[in-house]
Amino acid sequence: MNNKLLMNRILPAVGLLGYSTMSFAADEAPKMDGASTAWMITATVLVILMTIPGLGLFYGGLVRTKNMLSILTQVFVTFSMLSVLWALYGYSLAFTPGGELNSVVGGLSKSFLSGVGKDSLTGVIPEYVYLTFQMTFAAITPALIIGGFAERMKFSAILLFMAGWLTLVYAPIAHMVWGGGWLQGLGTMDFAGGTVVHINAGIAALVGALVLGKRVGFGRESMSPHSLTMTMIGASLLWVGWFGFNVGSELAVDSTAGMVLLNTQLATAAAAMGWLFVEWIIKGKPSMLGGVSGAITGLVAITPACGFVGPMGSIVLGIVAAAICFWSTSGLKHWLGYDDSLDVFGIHGVGGIVGAIGTGFLASTTFGGVGYAAGVTMGDQVLKQLMATGTTLVWSGVISYILFKAIDMAIGLRVTEDEEREGLDIVDHGEKAYNH
Repeated sequence: MNNKLLMNRILPAVGLLGYSTMSFAADEAPKMDGASTAWMITATVLVILMTIPGLGLFYGGLVRTKNMLSILTQVFVTFSMLSVLWALYGYSLAFTPGGELNSVVGGLSKSFLSGVGKDSLTGVIPEYVYLTFQMTFAAITPALIIGGFAERMKFSAILLFMAGWLTLVYAPIAHMVWGGGWLQGLGTMDFAGGTVVHINAGIAALVGALVLGKRVGFGRESMSPHSLTMTMIGASLLWVGWFGFNVGSELAVDSTAGMVLLNTQLATAAAAMGWLFVEWIIKGKPSMLGGVSGAITGLVAITPACGFVGPMGSIVLGIVAAAICFWSTSGLKHWLGYDDSLDVFGIHGVGGIVGAIGTGFLASTTFGGVGYAAGVTMGDQVLKQLMATGTTLVWSGVISYILFKAIDMAIGLRVTEDEEREGLDIVDHGEKAYNH
């Protein structure tokens, strides 16, 4: 989310389809811009598309047949439940002043959407549109975590964890980075969610995988994806929807939005090719799964950087992220021996870290970026990016661990071994994805 626009500089957008540029007198209140509003509604729908069905199909194709329906249900219901919780209190916690705790979390002045009406504006778009756009971020981020503990966690425990995580992890991190908290005040760069979304979800997924332990038969039995066709379809929907995620974060129709569009496409394509060629060299064959893994890696890495780096910087970032994440999902994962089922940490966590820190370097005008704030050097900005990355890792990691352990003590996290072998489709939902 481009905090410059949100906090103090949202400018009237250049109109679409013949609308002329609008200008306001210095003392005139902002007015809704129809072009920007239309785009933001579209961007919001694109993020919904990338979650349901995009993320559901991407994750679903990667699990075994007996767990396909459970993954679809977990993504679908998580997205639904957190949308409601966002309206009840999540939006307020993330984007209102929090009194003495304002550097960490917002307040409850807009809980139950108090004071928000159809005529309320955020910059030049209706606040209803803005909060719905942010709602999709708040709902997809916890859904990403599902891939870390796929095929072994109780559905009831998942829902409890998701509600707690939105409240105690996502909302505070969003406030710190975008809602007026200390990381925003520090001057960190996170255009569309490298810290708030990807590092945040990635470390939570790793903690979940470690707390729950490995799947039954992990390392001894085949756990191959049951439908790479569905995974490819899901990845393609994620790629399409991600333009809503990134370009929408400009909150306006302007030249920066165009730059974000190009940067997102270039980084994704470069990462897809980078992963494919690294895999080809090391394993002897280029796989479709490698290609889509690279594409998702590029999307993750460019997310914090897309409004700050130039097109050539985007290509470099995509290739570097692909190489590092290929290693993290194979070498690092094998070395440490954890069972992050769908490589959420290896792609989202590590890719988010690469993107967040890489933004500090590649935003330099030397590399075609937009440059830094007055008086800020590359070294200063990289340090800010490291602080934001570290804060997110520690906050999300520690609180996620506490949530997992508390839920385990209360109702238990994991299904039994027999239930895991039978599959969560039948155990949790009493139905199957396939009848054959």
